[in-house]
Amino acid sequence: MTSERSAAADVILHIGAGSFHRAHQAWYLHRLIESGDTRWSLTVGNIRGDMNAVLEALAAQDGAYTLETVTPQGERAYETVKAITQVVPWSADLNALVVAGAAPETKIVSFTVTEGGYYLDENDRLDTANPDLAADLKGARTTIYGALAAILDARMNGNAGKVTLQNCDNLRSNGDRFKAGMLEFLELRGETALRDWMTANTSCPNSMVDRITPRPTPDVRERVKAATGFDDRSPIMGEAFIQWVIEDHFCAGRPAWEKVGAELVESVLPYEEAKIRILNASHSCIAWAGTLVGLQYIHEGTLDPGIRAFAEAYVTEDVIPCLTPSPLDLAKYRDVVLDRFSNPHIQDTNQRVAADGFSKLPGFIAPTLSECFARNVDPNATAILPALFFRFLERWHEGKLPYTYQDGVMDPAVAHGFFASPDPLKAFASDKLLWGSMAASEGLERVLRAAVARADGWLERRA
Repeated sequence: MTSERSAAADVILHIGAGSFHRAHQAWYLHRLIESGDTRWSLTVGNIRGDMNAVLEALAAQDGAYTLETVTPQGERAYETVKAITQVVPWSADLNALVVAGAAPETKIVSFTVTEGGYYLDENDRLDTANPDLAADLKGARTTIYGALAAILDARMNGNAGKVTLQNCDNLRSNGDRFKAGMLEFLELRGETALRDWMTANTSCPNSMVDRITPRPTPDVRERVKAATGFDDRSPIMGEAFIQWVIEDHFCAGRPAWEKVGAELVESVLPYEEAKIRILNASHSCIAWAGTLVGLQYIHEGTLDPGIRAFAEAYVTEDVIPCLTPSPLDLAKYRDVVLDRFSNPHIQDTNQRVAADGFSKLPGFIAPTLSECFARNVDPNATAILPALFFRFLERWHEGKLPYTYQDGVMDPAVAHGFFASPDPLKAFASDKLLWGSMAASEGLERVLRAAVARADGWLERRA
């Protein structure tokens, strides 16, 4: 599936052609191309076949699609994004994706697979018990590691040259952690030569990505048609706000993204810590709490005084002290984030944001707990977040959630096992996947018990 528009001299292959990528990285490249810089083009594909309808729709539209953005005031804008020149059709063997990644003109392979798709623990070691990862260690191509191993092997054997591997997920230190996982993966497969080639011929810059992008609903297509006259089969929508901070560590060239608003920096650390702990963790807090009291959308929970108070206290009492000093005005950033979450026009669902709690707790929330304990401060405001997730998980166990809960790394048997235990909260607080070195500690269990009691009291008052 190739666009009629000719590919540029240098190509980015992006793996994970979902809504977020098309509202974020693809948009930045589109704006650069629109400015007259046509050196780079975009090829997209997926590891799994669950989005084939989107790929087929994009291919039918020559890679183009409409992006609808909306401000908190309800001002909508429409833009046809034309960065994609090739859509790789999915197949179980991923052969077409490997061919695209191994082409000498491909200088960047970027990917959006969500936090759980890296199967990493707090020490950046792979969860080799995961069945998908275990299959890839035996030669399959079902994870980002299996797919990239095949691409890198083809590049090495084809003498295709250096390539930047660019992570575009909400994973803390995402480039460094992905690289550690990828190198461990190759080592576990005994592919020493390929591991050494990767070390010498790739770079993995850290980045921070931000734009709220809900799953498209049928009304997006209807609005796009009414506004533009085009019946787009793959439109997307997102908030007007956008941010991309990237470490400028590319080994085979890169687009001049800084010309269209991206920030190229030496270290992304303070930006990503603020974003992950303030935005991502608060987002999850609001989704879990909102679900528990019967709300459907993020903006409803953000506008709820009790839920907003949980999020504000978490950031103000625990996160800001942990991240100070910072180059950002953290209190202002907190307020901007909550204003963005309050946007009623985004219609972002609790179901979308509540997903993948088993990777969000260790990734977004546990670091603040750990740092507070290290300062001999009880993280009571932070503890309400896992307390809400505990009650959320209990509802899931009982079959009482109003929607299907999706979690890329959760073993359902382990989660159900919490509530089959004589002391479910103790079992929850002892889980190594969630808590790492804090698991089963007296301090963690103590603050979680107090937080669950507070959450229960709040829920009883809301009943």
